[in-house]
Amino acid sequence: MSQGIEAADDLAPEIRQFHEAINSGYAAHPPQPGQTMADRRQVAERVRAPWAAGGPAMARTDELRVGPRGVRIRIHRPVLDRGLPSLLYIHGGGWMLFSLDTHDRLMREYAARAGIAVIGVDYSLSPEAKFPTALEEIVSVIDWLRQDGAGAGLDPSRIAIAGDSAGANMAVAANLLLRRQAKPLLDGMLLNYGAFDHAVTPSHQRYGGDGYMLNSAEMVVFWDAYLRGPADYEDPLAVPLRADLQGLPPAFLAIAGCDILADGNLSMAAALRAAGVPVVANLYEGASHSFLEAVSISPLADRALTESATWLARRLGRTCG
Repeated sequence: MSQGIEAADDLAPEIRQFHEAINSGYAAHPPQPGQTMADRRQVAERVRAPWAAGGPAMARTDELRVGPRGVRIRIHRPVLDRGLPSLLYIHGGGWMLFSLDTHDRLMREYAARAGIAVIGVDYSLSPEAKFPTALEEIVSVIDWLRQDGAGAGLDPSRIAIAGDSAGANMAVAANLLLRRQAKPLLDGMLLNYGAFDHAVTPSHQRYGGDGYMLNSAEMVVFWDAYLRGPADYEDPLAVPLRADLQGLPPAFLAIAGCDILADGNLSMAAALRAAGVPVVANLYEGASHSFLEAVSISPLADRALTESATWLARRLGRTCG
């Protein structure tokens, strides 16, 4: 997920620096003949690795396989208190790329700033695993947390969900699937520059070319890899902006101003409000898609993380760290 050689002038300076570093990283690993999906993912891991390093130290980190599907999870705990509330974090990457490792710092930032356990979900990627496989895996982790989380020292009654980009899509969809299964919904949704609809909007036209972190052509590929066929493009579990949103948990949306998905995020905030859902929607001017990953150098990313973590801590009954 990278674009032109230079970043656009309307980005904050540190976000522009982030873009240039990402672009340089991909330029050092140009596509090769016969490149496989596994090769693409390996390159993405290398390019993103410096941005996942550093940050808060955890009191404890565990990796487990849970539930009947054996989904791998990573649990970050900032303190060793028992009964910590939890945030399930669903990483982005167009349903095709990235991992618990690329988003490790982001998860630790939330754990430290909100004083909660953060559980990263290693869901199956597309195109090998099509919709709704990853979504069902996420809900299976929620089921495990509710049934067995106390045994892992977590509070099964205080659970929020978060994600960025494709992960934010699935964070909303997980609640929709829980509702369809007549299960209790979660306590909050933290949605970072989510991919909530595939419709082309003015923000696609404004930010969809070279110079920004995500372009319109990439999104077409991502949706096509994730969905099984034409019917899925209308399925509200795949396209949550088209769902009945009534009764969903309160939401915090971190919206990047210089992002092809900006309009879709503003529409999601409006649709949630129209459905009676409490919403905080913060628009970060000068921010691009993926800007939170630049927290090591970006005051804008730091502010967005602090604001969302403060909201999250209140939702889960914690004092911010």
